[in-house]
Amino acid sequence: MLIAARDALRRTTALVAATLVLAGGSQAAEIEGVEFAERVRAGDTELVLHGTGLLRYRVVFKGYVAGLYLGEESTTDAVLSSAPRRLEISYFWAIDAEDFAEATIEGISRNVDDATFESLRDRIDQINALYEDVEPGDRYALTYVPGRGTELSKNDLPIGRIRGSDFAAALFAIWLGEEPLDRGLRDTLLDGR
Repeated sequence: MLIAARDALRRTTALVAATLVLAGGSQAAEIEGVEFAERVRAGDTELVLHGTGLLRYRVVFKGYVAGLYLGEESTTDAVLSSAPRRLEISYFWAIDAEDFAEATIEGISRNVDDATFESLRDRIDQINALYEDVEPGDRYALTYVPGRGTELSKNDLPIGRIRGSDFAAALFAIWLGEEPLDRGLRDTLLDGR
C-alpha cells in the first residue's frame, strides 16, 4: 500500500511539473509586467521571440515595450530583408492615430533616401489610414510574410495589410534600421533577450 501511494505521489508530482513546464512555454518573456509569447505564427512560418526591450520617453517615462520575433534560422543581419518577422508593441500611454501617422512618416524618411520614400508614399498613406487610437495596455503588431505583405493588427485583430518587401523593410527600419527611433531599444531587440 505504501509503495502504491508513493508511486501515485510521484506520478502526480511529474504531472504537475509537466503542466507547469507547458504553461510556462506560452510565456517566453515578461518585461515591465507585459508578457510576450515564446512563439507566434506568421503565415506558414513559426517565429520565435528574439528580443524584448523598453522604450523610455525623456529618460524617465516608460513609453512602451516591444518584442521582436524572427524565424528560427533567421539572423539579425536578415531582419530588414525579405524574411518573415513580427514586431509587437504594448503601450503604457494613450496615443492618437494621427501621432502614429506622423511618427511613421518621420521614421521612414530617416531611414530611406528621398526617391525611395516617394516610391513608398502611397503605401505609407495606406498604413497611416489604418492606425487607430490606442489606450494603455493596447498592443499593435506588425507582421511581415513574404508574398503577402505587412499586416497591422491591434490586440490580435487584423486591421489591414500593405504589400511589398520594400515597404516592410522601410517600416521595420523605424525601430531596427540605421537611424532607429531609439538606438538602445533597437540594440536590445536585435541582441536578443
